Amino acid sequence: MNVLLDRWDTPFGLPPFAAIRDEDFGPAFDVALDRARAAILAIAEGPGTSFAEVIEALELAEGDLDRVSGLFYNLAGADSNDAREALMRELAPKLSAFSSEVTNNKALWAKIDALWQGREGLGLGAEQLRVLELYRRMFLRSGAALEGAAAERLTAVKARLAVLGTQFSQNLLADERAWHLELAPEDLAALPGFVQEAAQAAGAEKGLGPVVTLNRSLIVPVLQFSPNRALREKAYEAWVARGANGGETDNRAIAAETLALRAERAALLGYKDFAAFKLEPEMARTPEAVRDLLLRVWAPARTKALADGAVLQGMLHADGFAGPLEPWDWRYYSEKRRRAEHDLDEAALKPYLGLESMLGAMFDCASRLFGLEFREIEGPFYHPDVRGWEVTRGGTHLAVFLGDYFARGSKRSGAWCSAMRSQRKLGGEVRPIVVNVCNFAKGDPCLLSYDDARTLFHEFGHALHQMLSDVTYGFISGTSVARDFVELPSQLYEHWLEVPSVLEAHAKHYLTGEPMPADMLRRLVAAATYDQGFATVEFIASAMVDLEFHTGSPPADPMQKQAEVLESLGMPRAIRMRHATPHFSHVFSGDGYSSGYYSYMWSEVMDADAFAAFEEAGDPFDPEVAARLERFILSAGGSEEAEALYLQFRGRMPGVEALLKGRGLLDAA
Repeated sequence: MNVLLDRWDTPFGLPPFAAIRDEDFGPAFDVALDRARAAILAIAEGPGTSFAEVIEALELAEGDLDRVSGLFYNLAGADSNDAREALMRELAPKLSAFSSEVTNNKALWAKIDALWQGREGLGLGAEQLRVLELYRRMFLRSGAALEGAAAERLTAVKARLAVLGTQFSQNLLADERAWHLELAPEDLAALPGFVQEAAQAAGAEKGLGPVVTLNRSLIVPVLQFSPNRALREKAYEAWVARGANGGETDNRAIAAETLALRAERAALLGYKDFAAFKLEPEMARTPEAVRDLLLRVWAPARTKALADGAVLQGMLHADGFAGPLEPWDWRYYSEKRRRAEHDLDEAALKPYLGLESMLGAMFDCASRLFGLEFREIEGPFYHPDVRGWEVTRGGTHLAVFLGDYFARGSKRSGAWCSAMRSQRKLGGEVRPIVVNVCNFAKGDPCLLSYDDARTLFHEFGHALHQMLSDVTYGFISGTSVARDFVELPSQLYEHWLEVPSVLEAHAKHYLTGEPMPADMLRRLVAAATYDQGFATVEFIASAMVDLEFHTGSPPADPMQKQAEVLESLGMPRAIRMRHATPHFSHVFSGDGYSSGYYSYMWSEVMDADAFAAFEEAGDPFDPEVAARLERFILSAGGSEEAEALYLQFRGRMPGVEALLKGRGLLDAA
């Protein structure tokens, strides 16, 4: 019997990681797909027509497939290898075909539509009505109402898009693995100790001396601290060239084909373009609303960035370099300016931001806000670096939380939260297994930058959304919400890292245990909005390119379109997009954030306003506000429209002013 299909008689129902072999996954997917097909066929062709016999049966029909895929895709992203990558390529069209097979089943669609048309006489509760509405919407948007050639073409388009998304991701990972730059002794010596340690650890993984890799937690400190301008240029250009190096791993043609197929998909479904299709179920609703938000923030951000750039260019010239400030100069001179103006040196700051200390802060905030308790549990997990905790409240088990924090060659870049198992009550209480994945440079101990610490809190905000979920149906549990709402819990949780009492309690020197000096803490909080012109510009540039890619006709040459959008915005010369097209995995590794990269900023409008509710109460841990946050946001999943949930929490929708204030851009507006 395949261990992946057995009952997992393990603590908390965790996967039996030590017993799983890569060769188990292919056969397990085949069996799970066969079982899911049989279950769905029985629903479609059987006599049952009630909500329980159709919708609730569909909720449970793919249990084995959910379990196997929940495990596999977590491993494929966080600890990939040749076998897993090959299986991903094989599965992409296979799973797409299965999905289309389900939504193209006319008998099944007829039953769902009949339930919707007769919903008022069914005696359904609010959550049941919401689930029925979302199932119907999913089927419609997947082409259930199409017939003949149009239905067949849509199936083919979706299958090809699945293949392209997988290929894009694997090309990017291959480029990231392939490049490194060995550091000469004098270049290593010029870097702070924590960067030296990270470079040595990265080199040791490759059997080399100290190296720079394309991992963000290593390359950004090199760009911040290396006085060797030629080295910075070489490292920076390699970083931004990911996916655009020619040969088999080049993603530019994939991006062009993806955009063309998305436009065709939207047209088949009756939409004028892909952005109109994609944004319809989101809070923003329309491309015009997204563009309006981004441009309202762009103008003050650009003004601030240009003013900052002029100061940094003066510093460049004072160092004896002629010519303009370049993108590989910005972080270096910005770090020097931060040290001068705020007396903040990241090398002096990091010893107080050890991973262990910040995990303690992260868990403590969740305990004070929501009464959660965290008990570390033993593995083995899927990699030796992974740690696990049981999450309880009042002695009741709520979730298992796994943390996978260190960069390695088998892990794709970035940081994310996923669930190996999601919460639901239908068919018996199921509690979630939630995973946070980061790419921090491994050290002994691991010391974080302030941005790293924000990332830690950000991803844990997503984890809380999963762990506190309290709904009946898995279809709407946890982060199953509008894309431009899903970032609210994560970005909101970042605010507690800025609460002085949290840092006072947890930011302690990893060697001495001494708390961060009061003056350093004051300067850290005072510098919270430092360089936000740069950060906002690089983000909005990416979001606008994403939006314009999917509005109107698809570009034949995405790189030319990217250049045109940036020129129309007046992109500052010394700043580039946060994610250039060939490595814009949010948009091209799947369509999760396609036309939706803006959603981080849409959510930020709400997160700034949501934290203000605690400030207005006079306590960042106010129990009444925290209870409302849990009830209407964190536990509610997608049980109502996002706007309705936020209104119940806050009583009104926010304006963009809270975001501008939070980023220190009001004066430039």
